[in-house]
Amino acid sequence: MTTSSIRLALTLAAMLAITSTAFAAPPIKTGKTDKGNVLTDAKGMSLYTFDKDMDGKSACNGPCAANWPALKAEAGDAAGDGYTVITRDDGSKQWAHKGKPLYTFAKDAKPGDITGDGFLNGAWHLAMP
Repeated sequence: MTTSSIRLALTLAAMLAITSTAFAAPPIKTGKTDKGNVLTDAKGMSLYTFDKDMDGKSACNGPCAANWPALKAEAGDAAGDGYTVITRDDGSKQWAHKGKPLYTFAKDAKPGDITGDGFLNGAWHLAMP
């Protein structure tokens, strides 16, 4: 292999690493609500955790998932900075923070809404940064 071939291979490898890193970041932000700063999705909608989720596994499936949509992760997304990607029962991917799967709430109408906090006898909580 020539020096220029090695340089080209290293450049391509570096570009690939940068490109895959760019797509790995979770679509999660921090937003302000009446209860302080919370994690939000890319649209600014509040994110929640569910007490019945255990060991990085979602317990919210079927009708539950219609009211509490999972924060979807793409197949190529990767973990980092306290965020992980879990596999749901249906095989889809979901973002989790500190091991807790993340959800939005269907009844939150606009960014900053927190109507799901404390829902179902306190089982649903705002996801805090």
